[in-house]
Formats: sequence, C-alpha cells, structure tokens
Amino acid sequence: MTVNVGIIGATGAVGQRLIQLLDPHPDFAIEALTASGSSAGKTYREAAKWRIDAPVPDAVADTEVGETAPEAVPDDIDLVFSSLPSSVGEVVEPALCEAGYVVSSNSSNHRRADDVPLTIPEVNPDHLDLIEVQRDERGWDGALLKNPNCSTITMVPPLAALDDLAGVERVEVATLQAVSGAGYSGVSSTEIIDNAIPYIGREEGKMETETRKLLGTFDGAAVHWHEADISASCNRIPTIDGHLENVWADTAADVSPDEAGAAMTDYPSLDLPSSPDQLIEVFDEPDRPQPRLDRNLGEGMTVSVGGIQETTGGVQFNTLAHNTLRGAAGASVLNGELLLENGYL
Repeated sequence: MTVNVGIIGATGAVGQRLIQLLDPHPDFAIEALTASGSSAGKTYREAAKWRIDAPVPDAVADTEVGETAPEAVPDDIDLVFSSLPSSVGEVVEPALCEAGYVVSSNSSNHRRADDVPLTIPEVNPDHLDLIEVQRDERGWDGALLKNPNCSTITMVPPLAALDDLAGVERVEVATLQAVSGAGYSGVSSTEIIDNAIPYIGREEGKMETETRKLLGTFDGAAVHWHEADISASCNRIPTIDGHLENVWADTAADVSPDEAGAAMTDYPSLDLPSSPDQLIEVFDEPDRPQPRLDRNLGEGMTVSVGGIQETTGGVQFNTLAHNTLRGAAGASVLNGELLLENGYL
C-alpha cells in the first residue's frame, strides 16, 4: 500500500528534512507541497532556499508549491506532515482535521491538549489511541498527532528506560542545543560565534511539561501525566546539529550506573522503517556522546547516552540526539509510520 502524503510548511528547515526523509520512503509518496503565499505558484526548487547537504530530490524539484490552506491539499492525500510555525499551525491543522485529513505535526501548538496524542513511538505507542477520544470530542473525521520538542525527545527515551527500572521522581536537565534548532535565521552569527546563550524562549516549559505527558499512562479515555518533578535550563551553543543534554534523575529505587546503562541499552526499538536498530546507544567512554561524532548514529535516529554516574538519590548522565532528524522531521515521519501500522490511514 502506497500512502499519498502532503507536506505543509515544506520550504522551511524541518520541511526540507521531511522531503529528504520521504524521498524515497517504502510506504509514503509525496504528492503535495505547501508553503507561505510568497512561495505559492513556484516550483519547489524555486521556492525553497535548500540547506540540506544533498541535492533537491528530482521527484519534488519541479512540483508546484501551493499556499498553505485546507483547500490547497488535494482530496487524495492520506496523511499530512506539518512543520508550520505554531501560530499558523494552531489555525490550519484543526481545519485540516475537520476536513478529514490525518496530520502528523512537528509544530508546538496543541501538544498539551488533553485529547491530542503526543508520542515517541518507541516510548508510548499506546497513547496513539487517544485519537478515538479526539474524534468523539471534536467530531473530526481526520486526526491530529504530535511529536514533542527536539530537546524533549533527546531526554525522554533514556528516562523511560530508567523509569521502568527504578521509577523516576525528579529530573533536572541542562541543555546545550544546536543552532539548527532555531531555524536558519533564528540566531545570527554575531550572536552565537564565540558565545553561548543561556536562554531559549519557551523551551524550558516545553521540556518540563511534555516529558510528563510522554511518560504518563493512558487508560483508554485520558492520559494521566507522570508525577515526576522536571526542571530544565536551556542553552544555545555554536554547534550546527545535535542537542547535548546533562541530566540528573532521582529514582524511587536505588540504581547503579551499570544497571541504568543496561536498561537503556536493552530498551526496545520498533520494527518501523525509520526506527533505528538500536534506540539508545550507551557509551563507556567518559567523553561521549559528542555532537560531531555521534549525532548521525542510526541515520540520525539513535539517542546516545554516556557519562552515567551515581548521584545521591539516583544517576546523572549525558544524552544526545540529532535535533532535526530524531528531534523533528524524523519524529514526524516515525509517527506517520505508527499511524499506518495501527490502521489510522
């Protein structure tokens, strides 16, 4: 079965990564692209200021870009991938769902909504069935599914393994986040070169809330958020790709570094096209993971962990993921694959 997909917000940084990942894809075929009004009517090659270190795929280079609106998405599209700015997504995405489209979105709007599943497929695939509640409550024929923020995705898989092992009660995290997470024009060179910026707008709140929803339990009617106390400090550094995070986790039961590392190593992946063979790669070396060396493990979809140490009340570790692959476009594609596997397309 080939699933026809559309990409809305196709010319931006995450939209470009979506095109890179979907051309080719074993199940998904790109049939529609949309962007802002200034790009509408142009070919994708003309509209996109291409930033990926590979050529624009021939299959989409001459595709005409439509303006982002529900009426611009063809009727035969089975799945819409969204990388819209949240201010646009909060209007356009529900309209698409009401019109009958299934939307896998990387945008931050609606992530905390009670009836919108927020998923990392390897961590909480059962939350996907919140779509049934969503459709009942909103009267939609379509559906809206979200992946979390790139910094949240980096931290949650190892925390999920630790929670299964010993029960996570409190988490403190300090992030060292790559400039690509801010978009191409997000941080100027004069701001970030020879510098670090100890503030990323709204990032800390996303990590503190999304983590609890992802680690929560779904009872068939609602997601009950995890009760762990999460505190985040987010920092931008002059790395191109790859978010590195220092995590301190207090646990209900005593756990050694060896036990924590084994639980993370053994945490299962999924048999989906974009899920890596090894979800969490644990390094013994004290100076790993590093963005330049490790962000592309598992074709950018593996989460790396190292520096696991015992602390008073739990463990400390460092974790890394490629923020525009595992943390954004790849996460949306993986959610699309989960939708397909579970019969929602």
